[in-house]
This record gives sequence, C-alpha cells and structure tokens, in this order.
Amino acid sequence: MATSAHSFGRRPLRIPPLPCPFPNEINEHAAEVDAESHTWLAASTMLAGADTIEHFRRSKIGMLAARTNPTVSRESLRLINDWYNWLFAFDDAFCEGELMGHRASALARALPPLLEVLDRRREPDPRDPFGVTLRELLDRIAEPGSPAQVDRWRTTVKEYLFAQIWEAANREVDLIPVPEDYVLMRRITGATFTCFALIDVGGGYRLEAEEWHHPDVRTLSDLACDLIGWDNDLLSYAKERGNDKARHNLVTVLATHRALTLQEALHEVSRMHNDAIAAFVERRARLDTWASLPVRKYVRGLEHWVRGHIEFSLGSARYVHAWPTGTRWPQAV
Repeated sequence: MATSAHSFGRRPLRIPPLPCPFPNEINEHAAEVDAESHTWLAASTMLAGADTIEHFRRSKIGMLAARTNPTVSRESLRLINDWYNWLFAFDDAFCEGELMGHRASALARALPPLLEVLDRRREPDPRDPFGVTLRELLDRIAEPGSPAQVDRWRTTVKEYLFAQIWEAANREVDLIPVPEDYVLMRRITGATFTCFALIDVGGGYRLEAEEWHHPDVRTLSDLACDLIGWDNDLLSYAKERGNDKARHNLVTVLATHRALTLQEALHEVSRMHNDAIAAFVERRARLDTWASLPVRKYVRGLEHWVRGHIEFSLGSARYVHAWPTGTRWPQAV
C-alpha cells in the first residue's frame, strides 16, 4: 500500500533536482528595494502584529522580485516588489486564515469591494488596508502602463481573486482536487499571471493584444506558469503540509489520486517539470519565424521568472528548514 503523502516515513527523502537552462540573474537594486518595500508593507497595516511583520522581513520577498525581474529599473522593481508583497499579505489574511480561507461564502462576500476598487467604481474604504493599497498599486501601474496593459493586469487579478473561492470551497468540504482540475486551477490560484502581466510594464515596453494572445505566447506563458506552480509545490510541500494539509499542492494531489508514495510523488513532479522545460524550449524555437522584439523580451521575462523562482526557493529558509532532518536538498539546478 502506498504511504500517505502526509507521512514523511522513516527513510530520508530526496528532493529531485530541477534542471533549468535559463539565465540566473539578480537585480542590482535588490537589497535596498526589498527594505523599502517591506517598510511600505509594514506601514500599510495589511499585516497583523509584530511577529507577522518580522516573519515577512525575514522572508525577503524582495529577493523573489529581484530574481524574477533582474533587468528592470529601480522604480519598476519597487512597484513589482510591492505587488508581490500585497499578494503574500492577501494570501495570509484571506486565503490561509481560518475565517476566510475555509469558508467560501465569507470569502465571496469579501471580494466585491476589491473588484469595485479595481474597476474604479468606488473609492476604497479607509479602514480597509487591502483596498487602499490595491488602489495605490493600480494608480502606480497606470502611470507607465497603457490602458490595455492596465486592463490586462486587472483581468488577471480578478481571475486570481475568484479562484480563491474555489480553494476555500475545497477546504470547506475537506476535498483534495483531482489532478486535471488542480493543474488547470493552479495557473490561476498562484497569481502568477498577475505578475506576468507586469513583465512588459516593468520592462518599459508594450506587448500588443495580438501578441499577448498569440498561440505561441499563450503556450509559453502557460508552460512557465505550470513550471513555477509545480516547482513551488515540490519545494514548499513540507511547509504546506503543516498548513491546510497541503491539499492544494501537486505532490499531495498526485499521491492521493494516483496512489503514490511521497517519494514517488516528488519524482513525478520533477518529471513533469522536465517535460515542461523541454516543451518550452521547443515552442520558443517557433518565435524565430514571427516574433517582434517586445515578444522576445517578454519570453525572456518568462525565463527569468522560472529560473528566478527556483533560485529564490532553494535559498529560502521558509522552505528548506521545513523538511525533516536528513532530507537531501538539491544544491544546484
């Protein structure tokens, strides 16, 4: 009988390597922007209590922004970093909290004010730090971004917000989704497309609508999103296991529905990673026949995201230290 994915068992685990052919870079403004963005986050009151604020400071989310956006300007990095901080804070307060995260109806009722702020249909309630900061970020994105770029970002944010209701509904009935549903929804629940929508904005160029929706670009975006979500699931499994039973984690999904041991599920995620990398490289080759310079820059931004996310995770104590003693952790990719 397969060992439950929720049991580490007696044998030391081996975290499979995650080969990645994309460049490993970091933004030169990483440290100062991380500090500034954390100060902004702490002052926003989105975080509850000094312990949570300190936890976010130690997490150095700015290193994720700097590794996934290594070539953008200091100003753009600060905007992107603030958005990442908003997402992490929202996830803690709404998606993992006992009240909202486990009650789909409560979460659904909390979303309309944020949606109206995104559409500029109402001013945010001064008592709502998430609405206030969301409006601030919207205004800041609109300064360098065209109306089409802003709309693209708003659309991805709305999709992300609605997807949290799906996760809350699963928690409410103690459901582990089947692999097909999970892979589809993981592209939305992780908010990755909200970050992809800022790649050209932060880079100071513009992807036209026909380029954003081109089949090659959409496929490459989906593959990059899959890679980021699956890699995160693999590397953060031990951390998530203690919270929410890791039900929204590909390792748990595969172990549960395909009767795999934990080690087998880890290797299956690694295999899926390798297949997605190969598919990305193959699809990228098609760009030579048609892609403009902005498209090439955007696809390079996707590559930075895939590699940067791995590097951030491998160096993050929040993931490494959650695994049991003796776990073989990959040192390089």
